[in-house]
Amino acid sequence: MIAGTRTINYLRISVTDRCNFRCIYCIPAAPFKVIAHDSIARYEEILRIVRIGCDMGISKVRVTGGEPFVRKGIFSFIRRLCRIPQLKDISITTNGSRLNRDKIKALMDMGIQRLNFSLDTLVPETFIRITRRDRFQRVWDNIMAAYDLGMSPIKINTVALKGFNDNEIQAIAGLTWKYPFHVRFIEYMPMGHTDVGEAQQILTRDIKHIIIAAHGPLTAVPKGVNDGPAKTYRLIGAPGILGFITPVSSHFCSECNRLRLTARGTLRPCLLRNNETDILTPLRNGADDEALKQIMITALKDKPLDHSLEKRTARDIPLNHMTSIGG
Repeated sequence: MIAGTRTINYLRISVTDRCNFRCIYCIPAAPFKVIAHDSIARYEEILRIVRIGCDMGISKVRVTGGEPFVRKGIFSFIRRLCRIPQLKDISITTNGSRLNRDKIKALMDMGIQRLNFSLDTLVPETFIRITRRDRFQRVWDNIMAAYDLGMSPIKINTVALKGFNDNEIQAIAGLTWKYPFHVRFIEYMPMGHTDVGEAQQILTRDIKHIIIAAHGPLTAVPKGVNDGPAKTYRLIGAPGILGFITPVSSHFCSECNRLRLTARGTLRPCLLRNNETDILTPLRNGADDEALKQIMITALKDKPLDHSLEKRTARDIPLNHMTSIGG
């Protein structure tokens, strides 16, 4: 698929807006309604959309939520997803709390190439403060289980927040000295109305400064063919890799190769804009594959070359919270 000068080969699939965590930067501070079950795309519907996307050039998929492993039947869905021959790269983003060694082994046997664990702290008490759940040891044990089983690469995503985990940046980066993990620091993005604001935002230049001061210089790592937007580096002599995702300080829109399918069955060409195109309703109303392909093409016409987040216009500030979109 083409959007302007960009080839779109990456589909991110949110299978649910439910999550068993209540992370302060993801879940709204005020009460909110989850999506009604009959409004969430069924697995067969998602698989049909994926197959159509593959016919149009999609070769990479990431399964997200919410937390994908809270949805019933997820393992059967992933197994069927892995059988789509055009998909060359399938991964899952998870908080890790609903896994165990046997489930991770089952995922590997299906063909899952990697897991991306969301982990913002190495301190159990801080973990509770950020996620509002006491699950640190369970998550860490599952990261270690994936490592022991030989899953590679294991990615750890950390949202850097002033006053919460900024005093751990050097320790989290230091994981790459001991393990071949890909640790990625993500700039906080304003999404909906949460308990986190711009005052807690830490930009990549400051994160790098903390890391370099503690661990020494960073050397750039060349991008692979299926790599995402992270700018990647390595501490000299470290087996792991450090990545920085910079949606605020240095947006990467002109290089973005992804389209999102939300749990509501809408296509979202940009995480940080509100434009969405409903594909689920036409599918349920009997649209054939050619009509659905045209809907995907039309959705991509709205894929911008910048997100204009810094302009803070009503149109550009994302209204939905992250768990309802899929990160």
